[in-house]
Amino acid sequence: MLSLGELHAQGLGPPPPATTLPRAQQLPISGREQTGTVVPAQTPASSAGSNSVNTLNPSIQIQGAYQGSTPSGEVTTQPLPLTLEDAIQRGVRYNLGSIGTGNVARQARAQRLAAIAQLLPDITGGVRESVEQIDLAAQGLRISIPGFNFPSVIGPFNYFDARANFTESLSLTGLRNWRASQANAHSAELSAKDSRELVALAVAGSYLQLLASSARIETARAQLDTAHVVYQQAVDRNHSGLNARIDVNRSQVEMQTQQQRLTTLTNDFEKQKILLARLIGLPLAQIFTLADAIPYRTIPLPSVDDMIKRATSNRSDVKAAEAQVKSAELAQKAAVAEYYPSLNITADYGATGVNPSRDAHGTFSVNGAVVFPIFRSGRIRADIDQAGAVLAQRKAEYADSKARAEQDVRMAMLDLTAASQQVGVADSNRKLAADTLAQARDRFRAGVADTVELVQAQESVAVAEQDYISALYAFNLAQVSLARAIGQTEQGITQLLQGK
Repeated sequence: MLSLGELHAQGLGPPPPATTLPRAQQLPISGREQTGTVVPAQTPASSAGSNSVNTLNPSIQIQGAYQGSTPSGEVTTQPLPLTLEDAIQRGVRYNLGSIGTGNVARQARAQRLAAIAQLLPDITGGVRESVEQIDLAAQGLRISIPGFNFPSVIGPFNYFDARANFTESLSLTGLRNWRASQANAHSAELSAKDSRELVALAVAGSYLQLLASSARIETARAQLDTAHVVYQQAVDRNHSGLNARIDVNRSQVEMQTQQQRLTTLTNDFEKQKILLARLIGLPLAQIFTLADAIPYRTIPLPSVDDMIKRATSNRSDVKAAEAQVKSAELAQKAAVAEYYPSLNITADYGATGVNPSRDAHGTFSVNGAVVFPIFRSGRIRADIDQAGAVLAQRKAEYADSKARAEQDVRMAMLDLTAASQQVGVADSNRKLAADTLAQARDRFRAGVADTVELVQAQESVAVAEQDYISALYAFNLAQVSLARAIGQTEQGITQLLQGK
């Protein structure tokens, strides 16, 4: 019977597998996926009018992959009623940010599969048939015996071999590499979940912004109607000789100002609809309407400490950073395990003979070896140092993630408190402005006031209404920001805005 090595020496059968020492699987220095950001902001208003009480400038800042999506769906001629919940579900499914992090998680799962494959045996098979003819003289073999005739050329003859090969390498480094890949895959899953939270935040903020823009348009239309009525009154009074032409001009300028304001607001509203459609993967040609209206409801302000505890325990980005620390710890242990011996096993079994039909015999070989490092030129030390640097960076990122969660909660609570107070002031101011306008119109009709007082009152009403809408938007966006800060955007944002 011929062993695997003997077969290989004769050019038959596959060569025996090479023995290699295990190496630690190295991780990237950062565990964060920089695919984009979604950040709610509430800054002091830089230029408010003299009659404005609006001191807040709320906005939702969307950057990177979260601005795009993969459009899906057929365009219909009928307007599509779009609820906030439907918009969030479409965003989670079609937004480019969530798709990208989902593919990263898929890649991490594949890496985990590759890591466990290093611990499992490889079994291969092969079939070979060799035909040879050997020139003995060329090999230096010359036999000369009187009375005997030895041929100088032997063959041709053939040789058949069918064989299965088994190889296995077991090491503590490979086991820890697999466990590190498990933790890394878990972190990627949590990052994908956090990405869905960011998509929900982006969609909800954009939806609220559209609602505010729609309310501004309705207010501008009402102001335009009022300005038109005042203009007609001024024209009629001028024709009757009760006021000067300048009063007609003032009222006409105010009416045209309100018309221009309506045009600007309408244009901005249509642009914001395009941006929302891009976020949620809606075809840009599809007309849609906002099916939800978010009413204002006063809510009791929660405890800051309770919100911080919920944030650190619920937020997926904090959990992902913690899983990255665990992955880095296991990767460092895998590097240290390179100092330890590993076990290599090779085996083969097959049939050899002249041909498969006859004279074939079973042959096998089993080999085991314990391999341990003696001198590797500092490679193990380098792997340990590199893994240690990764671990230190991951620990710093984990601490930063917890601090960022606390920061988000505290800032969201401040924004919610300020916006709640702003709503009360803006509501009172618009009621006063409406009463002032009613009195100015009565005085104008009675002929005891000119259009200067009336135009000023109209502008005060317009500013007050816009302030109230901005305050409501700031309040609702602050609620969304708080939901994001505690890690409940996707699950609880609709119920939160509806006061449930």
